[in-house]
Amino acid sequence: MAVPKHKVTKSKRGMRRAHDAIGTTAYIEDKDSGELRRPHHIDLKTGMYRGRQVLDGQDD
Repeated sequence: MAVPKHKVTKSKRGMRRAHDAIGTTAYIEDKDSGELRRPHHIDLKTGMYRGRQVLDGQDD
């Protein structure tokens, strides 16, 4: 059975976990509709992706 040879300090443990934090999600303003959307995602309001009509737009 594996047993740690030395104690891992709180500092070393924290430094190792520094990259595990969940980052904030990025949103950009769509050039055509002005709505906020995720980068590289379909604009659900208009159904456009990279200048092409991919889906039917949603009516609110």
